[in-house]
Amino acid sequence: MEQFFNYDDLKEVYDIVIIGGGPAGLTAGIYAARDNLDTLVIEKNFPGGQVGITEMVENYPGFPDGILGGDLSEKMFQHARKFGVQVKNGICSKIESDGKYKIVSFNDMQIKAKAVIMASGAKPLHLNVPGENKFLGRGISFCATCDGAFYKDKVVAVIGGGDSAVEEGHYLTKFAKKVYVVHRRDKLRAAKILQERAFANPKMEFVYNCVVKEVKGEQKIEAITLYNKVEDKEFDLTVDGVFVFIGWTADTEILKGIVEMDDSGFIKTDEHMATNIPGIFSAGDNRLKELRQIVTAVADGAIAAKSAEKYIEDNF
Repeated sequence: MEQFFNYDDLKEVYDIVIIGGGPAGLTAGIYAARDNLDTLVIEKNFPGGQVGITEMVENYPGFPDGILGGDLSEKMFQHARKFGVQVKNGICSKIESDGKYKIVSFNDMQIKAKAVIMASGAKPLHLNVPGENKFLGRGISFCATCDGAFYKDKVVAVIGGGDSAVEEGHYLTKFAKKVYVVHRRDKLRAAKILQERAFANPKMEFVYNCVVKEVKGEQKIEAITLYNKVEDKEFDLTVDGVFVFIGWTADTEILKGIVEMDDSGFIKTDEHMATNIPGIFSAGDNRLKELRQIVTAVADGAIAAKSAEKYIEDNF
């Protein structure tokens, strides 16, 4: 993957620059490159996005037995590379208009693009309670695949009740001796098949109608304070670590004030993935939509690439 960190072959002008190398961005790159468009994907971490740190993907068509998230990410990356997409590591800091072109700034460089596709994804919401900042990265995590092994034979709490919380909680039982799933409602929101699997796991226990009020500890996490909304009381739950899966906010700060968004930063588009600014498109989890899954991300990416191609044909 040495080309990922090598910038010697960058061009001054691209047909399409894609911000984000997850499923939406890589799919957009594949479709654009197959239409003979010079295409650059800028990814701030590693290709694959959230998929790359997901243990097992079981609902992506074509893999009835499931596929490791890292393997699926690698296949998508290699697929894009096969068609000549340049995928580079970098943090995009600004997108500006210069006549018909867009100027994309990243890693102290500037690249001209005829069209830009924003596929930067989303980032996890925080609890915003006392003690959280103190233990971020050293007891509080947003990725079970990344940090689960640190909690072998320990007790952890998973905060949330959706697919991610239940699935990641189940994964954590590979290491932890006990996994509490803390949910603010009286029943889970996760898919039924995930719930059934979790309920059958003897290492998992469910704490309903509760929200986190504080994360406690001196040198390490010792407990979380929970508030039970039904019983109107607080109590401490002794844990060694906390995994938070309570939702997402769009990773779209560089376009704030430029394109239309909702209050959480998710970009508003039409059915062609076009924003209110000509030449800027959005695809994947950073777009305002109902369902955020790999399959919807790749669909967005394909549509965005074809829409960007038509925009370029009409304007250049």
